[in-house]
Amino acid sequence: MSGLLIAFGGLPGTGKTTIARLLARRLAAVYLRIDSIEQALSRGGAAAGPEGYLAAYAAAADNLKLGHRVVADSVNPLPITRDAWRDVAEIAGARLLEVEILCSDAREHRTRVESRTADIAGLRLPDWDAVTRRKYAPWMSAGCRIDTASLSPEQAVEAILRQIHSHPPSEKTA
Repeated sequence: MSGLLIAFGGLPGTGKTTIARLLARRLAAVYLRIDSIEQALSRGGAAAGPEGYLAAYAAAADNLKLGHRVVADSVNPLPITRDAWRDVAEIAGARLLEVEILCSDAREHRTRVESRTADIAGLRLPDWDAVTRRKYAPWMSAGCRIDTASLSPEQAVEAILRQIHSHPPSEKTA
């Protein structure tokens, strides 16, 4: 049985983590959150860099090779990080679903960014200015786009599950 990698992406404050956690729980999937990994590396004295993503790619590959479902939660802002998740799925012989989370209502998005609190000790959340200045490339290959301006987290999870069941993620083979 091949694994399934569900690679999330989207700007901070769109609802990615809430949705990714709910989905991981529903699927009994391995949940990998870049913020958690990066914060652990920081506590260990590592400077900010690609190490968090690299550790997540390795953990995802190991679990996918075992046939597990993996939910990868990160901003995933650039083609290089998205390509790397695709490579992980391919090397592991796993299926892949790329999920982009967005909030089309800028006022709502800003309210979320400005009102949230960190759930990881020591994590500094970006403010609205940092979110709007963040480099985030259009994600043309995302097979599933969820707009949280019009869907609750539970509705978003249901939409992703429908996508998985009605349009199975691409089969990747090494």
